[in-house]
Amino acid sequence: MTQQHARGAFEVTITPDEPGEPDGVSGGIARFRLEKTWSGELTGSSRGLMLSAGDPAQQRAGYVALEEFEGSLGGTRGGFVFQQLGIMRPDAQELTYVVVPGSGSGDLADLEGTLALDISADGTHAYDLTYTLG
Repeated sequence: MTQQHARGAFEVTITPDEPGEPDGVSGGIARFRLEKTWSGELTGSSRGLMLSAGDPAQQRAGYVALEEFEGSLGGTRGGFVFQQLGIMRPDAQELTYVVVPGSGSGDLADLEGTLALDISADGTHAYDLTYTLG
């Protein structure tokens, strides 16, 4: 299969969940809801859940997230789930962003890939999705 690229940007809204949620998440762990609007070659919307811990103000934190996308990729309609792992340190940040194998639906049922993210100083989130389909 030939790898392809999809490029564009997204806007994100992150909303903290109320403390003391019944799922038992507490202590140094915070829970957030994600909502994104994607534009470019990946067009649609996504919603997800993020758990984080650490001290972002000191640039020492981490998060995990799952996010469900619905829309189109290069005109091909369907959905899939992204899995994210982020680590923040004062000297570097690491981000792993992958399509969960087996999570695709519709015409994106066989989608696999990884996403590279560039966040500019003005807060713009630009992506480059490297993927295979079918």
